[in-house]
Amino acid sequence: MSTDALRPAHGARYVLEREDATEDGTRAVYRGEVVTAEAAIAYRVEMSDDGGVILKAVHDAALSDQEAMLSMIARLTARGAAARRADGLQPWPARVTRWRGPGRGA
Repeated sequence: MSTDALRPAHGARYVLEREDATEDGTRAVYRGEVVTAEAAIAYRVEMSDDGGVILKAVHDAALSDQEAMLSMIARLTARGAAARRADGLQPWPARVTRWRGPGRGA
């Protein structure tokens, strides 16, 4: 992921990029990232379509509120996978990006 071009001056940017998904669409693995003005913190994010999420920091973890925000975004993505599959869509989006300003998970 290229973080320098979209590094926020304030707040944080949360990114999930799909790396792999099971053939039946019930599970997926994403690269996660919390990007702030000071750092880009990488995660491996494992998700299941029942809303289950496991975050693993690649090196150092983000601040607890930032990690909680990344986890919430991942849970919402995971919970929507079954409905997307039922609608005939790809259950796991290729990329999810959310921006949060100061005081909103940043």
